[in-house]
Amino acid sequence: MNLARMNNMFALGAPRIFDGQDWHHEAALIISNGLVVRITPIANLDKNIELERLDDGFIAPGLVDIQVNGGGGVLFNNKPSVTGIRTICQTHIRFGITSLLTTLITDTPEVRNRAIAAAIAAIEEKIPGFAGLHLEGPHISLARKGAHDPELIRPMNQSDLIALVETKKHLPVLLTTIAAEAVTPEQVSILSEAGIIVAIGHCDAPNDKIMPLVAAGATIVTHLFNAMSQISAREPGMVGAALSSPKLHASLIADGFHVHPALIKIALGAKAGPGRVFLISDAMLSVGADIDEFVLNNRRIKRQNGKLTLDDGTLAGADLDLARAVGYINGQIGVELGEALRMASLYPAIAAQMPPGVGRLGAGLRADLVWFSDQIKAQKTWIGGIEMAAGA
Repeated sequence: MNLARMNNMFALGAPRIFDGQDWHHEAALIISNGLVVRITPIANLDKNIELERLDDGFIAPGLVDIQVNGGGGVLFNNKPSVTGIRTICQTHIRFGITSLLTTLITDTPEVRNRAIAAAIAAIEEKIPGFAGLHLEGPHISLARKGAHDPELIRPMNQSDLIALVETKKHLPVLLTTIAAEAVTPEQVSILSEAGIIVAIGHCDAPNDKIMPLVAAGATIVTHLFNAMSQISAREPGMVGAALSSPKLHASLIADGFHVHPALIKIALGAKAGPGRVFLISDAMLSVGADIDEFVLNNRRIKRQNGKLTLDDGTLAGADLDLARAVGYINGQIGVELGEALRMASLYPAIAAQMPPGVGRLGAGLRADLVWFSDQIKAQKTWIGGIEMAAGA
């Protein structure tokens, strides 16, 4: 009797396996019933275990993206539905994502409510890859609005607060990006105590207005350097707060357009821990789709040479998948590959307070993993040990 087959046990062998901490060479990852059993040298693998040999590249933990506005021709603002979430997840899984937060950019209360209802339904349906919801705005700064519609930006009121607290009861992860100009420390405290992850972004406030939000429970800074107050000689601003506060994690868009490479190097060297700088895609619907123009809140966004902009030249999200961000951080910034992978898996999982084990491959952990080529292009993605998609 083959006990391995009875337990749905199989192994994936590769020249290299990264477990989230260490590299294993000429190794096999053994999976049973959707969980990792162990990593072992291929030479030591039990002959009764079926082996799928991957002849090149490497296996790594599945990527985690906590800011995904769209993909596969769907923008969540324009299609806040379960179908929209499913398409976005299916698209990004092809690029190596195994957990993502679908993100709603500033919109009307009616669209927000539809997005919340869709997120709750998507969790109930257990859509692969969907881990929760990110509401970016509308409670942000007009001065640092970026591509957000200024007509829809507003302070947080009691109704908004109640809606968010109630939503968290139904979602494993709920993240909201707010600014000091639109949300009080008392409101942040209520959100944090309800289990909602509070991020600060699109914020023009000085340091002495930002730090009370951190003391009240804010733990993330959204897209470091972009749409925020900057460092000057006598004012740390939002950037200085993000880098100097150990409590704050900071997301970063590494696409060659949003942040100068020298500033990325400075941020990685200067960040006070245990908070980490981690990667997000800020992906729009163009990822995984042949689309050169689309609309957000009745405004045109153009895609040209890998960059998305409004008609006035304002950056409007990113034409980026997270694996490409890993490649940029590794190849252009010089971050060691394992650390670059952690910046797109383990670190965002920790920042988003996902279950322990997300971003790692270890005994008893869910088998969420990606086979990458040596050029860091996703070849296959598995979620819970089930092969979900070939590479994009």
